[in-house]
Amino acid sequence: MDRRQDLEIILRSRTPIIVIESRDESRVLRLLQSITIQSSSNEYLPLFRWTITDGLQRLDIDLAPQLINSEPADVLRHIRAVSKAGIYVLLDFHPFLDDPVHVRLIKDICIHYRKVARQLVLISHRVTLPHELEAFSARVDMALPSEQERKRIIEGVADEYSRENSGAKVQVDPRAYELLVQNLAGLTYSDTERLARNAIYVDGAITRSDLPGVMQAKYELLNRGGALQFEYDTARFSDVGGLTRLKTWLSQRKSAFRRDKDAAHLDPPKGILLIGIQGCGKSLAAKATAGIFGAPLLRLDFGALYDKYHGETERKLRESLKTADVMSPCVLWIDEIEKGIAGRGGETGTTQRVLGTFLTWMAEKTSPVFIVATANDIYALPPELVRKGRFDEIFFVDLPDLKVRASILAIHLTNREQRLGNFDIEALATAMDGFSGAEIEQAVVSGLYAAHAMRAPLGSAHILTEIEQTKPLSVVMQERVSALREWADGRTVPCD
Repeated sequence: MDRRQDLEIILRSRTPIIVIESRDESRVLRLLQSITIQSSSNEYLPLFRWTITDGLQRLDIDLAPQLINSEPADVLRHIRAVSKAGIYVLLDFHPFLDDPVHVRLIKDICIHYRKVARQLVLISHRVTLPHELEAFSARVDMALPSEQERKRIIEGVADEYSRENSGAKVQVDPRAYELLVQNLAGLTYSDTERLARNAIYVDGAITRSDLPGVMQAKYELLNRGGALQFEYDTARFSDVGGLTRLKTWLSQRKSAFRRDKDAAHLDPPKGILLIGIQGCGKSLAAKATAGIFGAPLLRLDFGALYDKYHGETERKLRESLKTADVMSPCVLWIDEIEKGIAGRGGETGTTQRVLGTFLTWMAEKTSPVFIVATANDIYALPPELVRKGRFDEIFFVDLPDLKVRASILAIHLTNREQRLGNFDIEALATAMDGFSGAEIEQAVVSGLYAAHAMRAPLGSAHILTEIEQTKPLSVVMQERVSALREWADGRTVPCD
């Protein structure tokens, strides 16, 4: 109702041009029809709609399209020549606003508005007005469906299902229903209705099994820029080896992140920064975070953001962050964040603007988006990013100790269908001192290749041979690894 009232006030404000940027075209047209039809007799104005395909058509009464006015210049000349007031909705007119003839015709209509109140309503996904028309215009922000409106949409789809299936009632899991209402936030009316229909019509029920499909479809609708990668199935990562202290920290904040009723008095967690040695599981920690929270994981690729055109990089970042907001609750994983905001040669101006945009979003966001940023080079990060308050905590992912190495080794052997009883896990883990998690996995993979070449089953000897032939990163880059570990001691929280 508020959006209808806002639109009605703008229509009565005697503004010649009204710009509405919306992908929900049919909803806006229904609102305009409702407003004009219910207007009092002294305020009533006829409502017209124009499209390049069908020309000009009267909407408040049922009349056939006037195809003679299908060309943009023709319809604008027709509107300029009309001697009676009216509202003219021009759909997808944005490609024609670069034509000086069209601009002049629109300006003529605006200049003579006080004589004849001909009001132009431009509706499209994006409208950029020429500067000379800005002074005659007003913009209306058509907010997306609220929580109550989403509930009404779902209930309407459920009623529709019942009518089409001999009165069969939709089975509803109350918690799944609440999550569905929450997860449909950020979509248009038509998209909300379509995804609700997909969830209900599959089995005539609203259950938790519907949610992954809804989130996947929602992501595909929203992520048109390609800078975000989506992964919903992260539950299995909550049981990864190691990261004990991090898992405990996350588990304590799960209820607050999900905004459960028993944690309503707690501030929702903002995010963590993971510093660590390459290959030690920072990426795995991001997936484990999503698994523990039971939330979808979005990965932001800074490399896909940067654009040679001025302002495009910041625009792509804003759109990606907006997508994360409407995908919430979710975990936003920013891998190797220092490469995106720590300076890129001559692009320092762009980098500073990107950093400013990101920090502003971090400070102002209210949606449950939990940030997991990972970095390998702490010295490349700007001080304003790592200061207290940006992240809830800074964790350090160190080389795994003996117990964690044994756990990681067992996981990789099990994943490759190897019987653990055939291996001396403790001896192998001891021999892997200084190995990262990635290097442990590679030792298993290389051992499998060696055993296959010998036409023999994999055994401890094959893996031990690969261990002896491997120089881990902690040896190859000993000075840098030692310096990073020394810096992290006392400044960060160990993940284990």
